[in-house]
Amino acid sequence: MGVKTEEIGDVQTKTRDEKAPPWNVVVFDDPVNLMSFVTLVFRRVFGYSEEKATTLMLEVHHQGESVVWSGEKEKAEFYVQQLQSFQLLAAMKKA
Repeated sequence: MGVKTEEIGDVQTKTRDEKAPPWNVVVFDDPVNLMSFVTLVFRRVFGYSEEKATTLMLEVHHQGESVVWSGEKEKAEFYVQQLQSFQLLAAMKKA
């Protein structure tokens, strides 16, 4: 008695990143935090350059909110928690 094997045609699998839609980390304007502080937080949390952090801070200030990062859900959750620990108004939204 032999063991039967079946050949399986081209099976396509998706990686976790391909299946899951990206998540946006959004920071909202608030009347409490100084613009220089918000810029500093963006640099510390995301490692952004002074220029990029300033651009995002100005977007928050002038438009009321800004998508400051986009990617996988677990990292988005982590970044929101980090931003909130600095007392910034932050949330995540599906992209």
